[in-house]
Amino acid sequence: MSSRSDIPAVVLAGGLARRMGGGDKGRLMLAGKPILTHVLDRLSPQVGRVAINANGDSARWDEFGLPVLPDTVPDYPGPLAGVLAGLDWAADQGAEAIVSAAADTPFLPSDLVPGLLSARGPSGLVLARAGRPQPTFGLWPVALREDLRSALASGTRKILHWTDAHGATYADFPEDAFFNVNTPEDLQAAEVRA
Repeated sequence: MSSRSDIPAVVLAGGLARRMGGGDKGRLMLAGKPILTHVLDRLSPQVGRVAINANGDSARWDEFGLPVLPDTVPDYPGPLAGVLAGLDWAADQGAEAIVSAAADTPFLPSDLVPGLLSARGPSGLVLARAGRPQPTFGLWPVALREDLRSALASGTRKILHWTDAHGATYADFPEDAFFNVNTPEDLQAAEVRA
């Protein structure tokens, strides 16, 4: 029996990568391939389809052959804007929810989606937790997208501020499950682990 879900996923690659000197962290090379390829290798078998949330020239993502969804709100307000872009994309396809994942996390859990689905509560909104919340990894109901759009328009930027207000539940994963590449030193550590 397959563990694959028909839920679409959005990989959040819209960050400015200031600690890496700018650029796209998902395009950095790790063990001979872009970090995003490592993310997709783990995420794609768990979902029905995948899109990338990224801003700027979408052609730089052409090699991955996936839809590229820019933020639909101005001024790079952060990951919640990427989630909203994913929710709008999913709504156009008739999906009821999306899974989000960060583009700089090459070792994400191979059971991320089943874990999120099993932790659903009444709101249907679930975040991953590995000792502490991992708010860029979650299960997001499409039904909340207009509320999220309004929250972003009114200045909300912190994921947990918004998700707590909507009764999010948590799915627990091992402490090191969401190791992400934020600095050149992190990239060196990832090379050892890859």
